[in-house]
Amino acid sequence: MMTFEQNDIARPKVEIPRSVQWTMRSRAENRSYQIMVAAPAEDPPPSGFPVIYLLDANSVFGTVVEAVRLQGGRPDKTGVVPAVVVGIGYPTERPFSPDRYYDYTPEPTTEYLHKSDGTALPEQGGAAAFLQFIEEELKPQIEREFKIDSDRQTIFGHSLGGLFVLHVLFTKPSAFQCFVAGSPSIHWNRQRLLREERQFASRLEREPLRVKVLLGAGEWEKHHISRNSDSARELSERLSALSAYGVEAAFHEFEGENHVSVLPVLISRALRFALYPAHREERECGPAQRQ
Repeated sequence: MMTFEQNDIARPKVEIPRSVQWTMRSRAENRSYQIMVAAPAEDPPPSGFPVIYLLDANSVFGTVVEAVRLQGGRPDKTGVVPAVVVGIGYPTERPFSPDRYYDYTPEPTTEYLHKSDGTALPEQGGAAAFLQFIEEELKPQIEREFKIDSDRQTIFGHSLGGLFVLHVLFTKPSAFQCFVAGSPSIHWNRQRLLREERQFASRLEREPLRVKVLLGAGEWEKHHISRNSDSARELSERLSALSAYGVEAAFHEFEGENHVSVLPVLISRALRFALYPAHREERECGPAQRQ
């Protein structure tokens, strides 16, 4: 059987078209990130390309890039325009890195002592520093190298990444205009997140803004002890009640999918939610309100 370790036949690697990657180290904490970026083949519109920032990029970057490339070619048919895709991953060939426990959590969990396999939990509680890296280091570099529409920025995260997305929504909603939280690990920092949500709602009464929030989960997840599917649905209902203050929220349960298999179908739904043609945005929403 042929293996990747055998070098007796020279074959080129399969590469994702129009994509590059490099390593960045955060200034505040000197943490390493593998940054992956794919740019459309089309010329950018006058306002610049929409941009999607992906967490856990080692696991989803290729799927998102190909979905954008295929659907973005016919926005009139698919409802998806071309976009720059920015993946934030880690220097590993594995789909997930234990470093995500630190970057995606606002504080260490008090509910859990071990991972599901019984091993000790990695370090946690670095979400503030991770968001600082995205806002102060990664975004400026992306905007120097690509023409980006700063009014059409999306962040996509799943599981613990979904928890981080909600944390950003509640604490710095002006950072993005569209938030996609797939199967968010609300149970991990439930009380912290509830406090942040209440503060977010209170702030909206004084400072309305315009954001879109998509929450999604697989059908089979509703049987999990964490009840994260129910929590996401209930959160979407509370957020929908804030529509008068500029919050557009939606929840979708994907039939026959579990916590991991939900990712490809969630990605497809998220693209239509975030990358709709500009004429639809103007007709339905008007210009985005920035803080």
